[in-house]
Amino acid sequence: MTNVRLPEPRGPLSAALTAVLSGPGSGLPPVPSGTDPYGDDLQLALYILYELHYLGFDGVPDDREWDPGLLALRAGLEDRFLGALRADVPVDASDSAARALDELQLEPVGEVGGSLSHFLRDHGTLDHFRQYAALRSLYHLKEADPHAWVIPRLRGRAKAAMVAVEFDEFGAGRADEIHARLFADLMADLGLDTSYGHYVDAAPAEALATANMMSLFGLHRALRGALVGHFATVEITSSPASRRLSEALRRMGAGPAAVRFYTEHVEADAVHEQVVRHEVVAGLLADEPQLDADVVFGIRATGHLEDRLAARVLTAWSDGRSALRTPRTTPSAMAPEGSRV
Repeated sequence: MTNVRLPEPRGPLSAALTAVLSGPGSGLPPVPSGTDPYGDDLQLALYILYELHYLGFDGVPDDREWDPGLLALRAGLEDRFLGALRADVPVDASDSAARALDELQLEPVGEVGGSLSHFLRDHGTLDHFRQYAALRSLYHLKEADPHAWVIPRLRGRAKAAMVAVEFDEFGAGRADEIHARLFADLMADLGLDTSYGHYVDAAPAEALATANMMSLFGLHRALRGALVGHFATVEITSSPASRRLSEALRRMGAGPAAVRFYTEHVEADAVHEQVVRHEVVAGLLADEPQLDADVVFGIRATGHLEDRLAARVLTAWSDGRSALRTPRTTPSAMAPEGSRV
């Protein structure tokens, strides 16, 4: 039994879906051809359907995870989402995973206007960071879970390396060191609600999409190369970004548990970066060289969605607004004295 409640609908698709899952609904509509693949309604419906494969929802029977009607709706939503991603981040014959990985390792010099970690380090308030943590909680409270789907789809060298990295993500055998637990400690230190799924209603479509993409790649064997590309992106870019975020929290006077989450990632992900590139990616492509383009797609799709989220958040902050859809649902600590939001 879970205590995660169904989110509030954001349109006809998510309304019909939540009605069916909560009991009184009578049917699921087809996905209209004009549905925005990046919009709130589609992304929330997809998020809800994916969560049936994780912790589920209070009052929703476990066997709905494999309900044929729900799977059919999910397939229609995924077609729209994946089609938009492929159109927006095309991969051509000149692209290669090696080149795409090299590009990820080019850390920009100085401040980058579209980077959330640069903004938070140099200009952000504690309120900004609380909003950022609330949005990231959609993934970090289940950190590494979506990537675990790829393990049975890998072989030999790639599988062994992937398991080694995931072992660290899951605390190396210690429950109190699981990275999802460390993020919950960060949230508690910042005065946020640590309940799984608490901030889904506050998250804009751009934040939902970054979480949905991991589940999309993870739940489809055909997209195993894309998931490895996504995982490589996370591990390669995490260490420098985590360093900036830990510096931001120290400047803001945050507590030790908040700082620790990112300092842990500075060291761990610097090691993981090498393992993922030289063992997971290289091992996968040694076994299945035809997946090179899929790895590139996973890398580029990750950057595309992260850029969309950063633009949404930074625009809100520059306008003096909250980046959250429902800021009044957050704790009073979200609005400290002197906050711009």
